[in-house]
Amino acid sequence: MRLFDFLVKGGPMMVPIVGLSVLTLACALERGVFWFRLLHRNQRTARSILEAARYDLKDATAIAEKSSNLAISRFLSTPLRLTNLTPDTFHLALQAAADREFATMHKGDRWFESLIGLAPLLGVLGTVAQLMAIFANVKPSSEQAIDIAKATNGISDALIPFASGLVVAIFAFIAYRILISLQARQMDYFYKIGNELELIYRQVWHEPSLRLSSRLPEDTPIVSIDS
Repeated sequence: MRLFDFLVKGGPMMVPIVGLSVLTLACALERGVFWFRLLHRNQRTARSILEAARYDLKDATAIAEKSSNLAISRFLSTPLRLTNLTPDTFHLALQAAADREFATMHKGDRWFESLIGLAPLLGVLGTVAQLMAIFANVKPSSEQAIDIAKATNGISDALIPFASGLVVAIFAFIAYRILISLQARQMDYFYKIGNELELIYRQVWHEPSLRLSSRLPEDTPIVSIDS
C-alpha cells in the first residue's frame, strides 16, 4: 500500500515510468538468460572441437552439431560442414558465422539505449508539470503562509517522478554496460577460437594436401634416354 501511495504522489507521469521499469527488468532478465546459456560449457565444447579437428574433421563436425544449442558450436561448425575449402573460403565462412552470432549478442542494445535516455526525460517532465501546478495554486492572500506550506510539502512529491526516472535509467545503464562488457569479451574469444581452428585447417589439412597433390606417385617409372 505504501508503494501505491508513493506512486500516486508522483502523479500521472509515474505510469509510463513504471512501464519503463518493467520493460527494463524484462530486458535484463531476457539478456541474462541468453548470456547464461551462451557462456554455459562454451570453453569446454570449443576445446573438444579443436582437439577433434586435429585428427578428423568429421568428428569435429559431429561434436559441434551435437551441441548446436551453443553459439560457439554453431560458429565453429559452419566451415566444418563445407568441403574442399580454400583457406580464404574457410575464413569467410567463419566470419559470416561470427557476424550472425554477434548480431544475436547485440540484440537488446537499442532497447537499453532508449530506456537510458527516455526514463530521465519522463521524470523531468513529470516533476516540471507538478511544480507548475503547485506554483500556479500559490496566490497572494492573507493565507499565503498556508499556501506556501502546502507548496513546500508538494515539492517533495513533485521530485518523485524525477528520482524514479533516474533510478530506472541507472539500472538500465548498469545492465547495458554489463552487456557491452560480455559482448566484447565474447567477441574476442570467438576470434581467438576461430583463428585456432583456421590455423589447424591450414597446417593439418590444406597444406599437406597441396604438397601431396604436387608430388609424383612413388611408383611412377623413370624413363632415361641413353645417348
